[in-house]
Amino acid sequence: MNKNFVEELKWRGMLSQITPGTEELLQKEMVTAYLGTDPTADSLHIGHLCGIMMLSHLQRCGHKPLALIGGATGMIGDPSGKSAERNLLDENTLRHNQECIKNQLAKFLDFESDAPNKAELVNNYDWMKDMTFLDFAREVGKHITVNYMMAKDSVQQRLNGEARDGLSFTEFTYQLLQGYDFLYLYQHTGCKLQMGGNDQWGNMTTGTELIRRTLGAESEAFALTCPLITKADGKKFGKTESGNIWLDPKRTTPYKFYQFWLNVSDHDAERYIKIFTSLDKEIIDALVEEHQQDPGRRVLQKRLAEEVTVMVHSRQDYDAVEASGILFGKGTKETLQKFDEETLLSIFDGVPHFEICKDAVVSGVKAVDLFTDGAPVFASKGEMRKLVQGGGVSLNKEKLAVFDQMITAEDLIDGKYLLVQRGKKNYYLLTAK
Repeated sequence: MNKNFVEELKWRGMLSQITPGTEELLQKEMVTAYLGTDPTADSLHIGHLCGIMMLSHLQRCGHKPLALIGGATGMIGDPSGKSAERNLLDENTLRHNQECIKNQLAKFLDFESDAPNKAELVNNYDWMKDMTFLDFAREVGKHITVNYMMAKDSVQQRLNGEARDGLSFTEFTYQLLQGYDFLYLYQHTGCKLQMGGNDQWGNMTTGTELIRRTLGAESEAFALTCPLITKADGKKFGKTESGNIWLDPKRTTPYKFYQFWLNVSDHDAERYIKIFTSLDKEIIDALVEEHQQDPGRRVLQKRLAEEVTVMVHSRQDYDAVEASGILFGKGTKETLQKFDEETLLSIFDGVPHFEICKDAVVSGVKAVDLFTDGAPVFASKGEMRKLVQGGGVSLNKEKLAVFDQMITAEDLIDGKYLLVQRGKKNYYLLTAK
């Protein structure tokens, strides 16, 4: 017997709103359900992860997930949760983004097997592109009143909110377009359930209403949302000072990705490990208990960071990244030499970088000259001498014995880097050019 999908979402803290009868439907039959994703970039970011995990749990519970790429709607922009219109895409960009997104989703969903509940990718541009405005007005527009549309929170907020530039007609029709997606999928794939974030509730219920009004009262459709994930301080989850945390390693390195999860607060770690991993309840409860006994060990954060990094990237990426943790502790020169250049640079992304003259290193240079004149690691030679005598200076994770030790090309990692450590916490990456 498959797991109960609604129960699964409940204990994970992933259930916000649900239409009456949804749970009964899910227990009665294999349900096809869809969740829409906006294709404005060629990568998803961790703001999309909760929705992806909903699809993943749905499939694990024996139901069939449809991942809908909002190609048509991506050309318009959705007013909910936004205060301004978004830019519109051309078809080539859209198709490129769709392919990239499918590759990312394939890490979470089974698209390939011959199971009856294998996942499928659909794009609403495919059924919207040939529809004329007159068709739309006649087939969709006539079923939903403006009064009904005006009552939605997402519309009200834009009309009365801080952004007084109002709502364009295009954006106003968004809920009809999203409603039509549901109607189309209901008719063509037997899809009876739509899922999404709770800012989508208004658009989703427009869909269930459109199905009822178009096809008659016996045609029942359902909606279910997850809460919008926030951080303990109430701020939006997934945004950092430097922008989004992407799933694409070219946009956000696996190291930075891992660090994001490792650095969440205790309160958030306990919520996130339920939402963003597929670990079962027993394992999570045990981890929470272990964490509470000694929060300083950050058991929850470490396991969360490991699970999500392996799931989104790979076990190999995780192993490389985990070794980087050793670097800031008890790493060795051997550890350093294992990294490829990209990983090395992303690990030391936040530390001061200096360029030094490669010729000088090749012909041999005293450490004291290189780290004061060559690069301003130390304010003076006297300061460096004192620190070396106290055992407080390392080169490539090995303590400098004397302050005027000769440095040669042999010391360069990857033929071009030196890692200097001053005291316990201060790192400097020198690049020989």
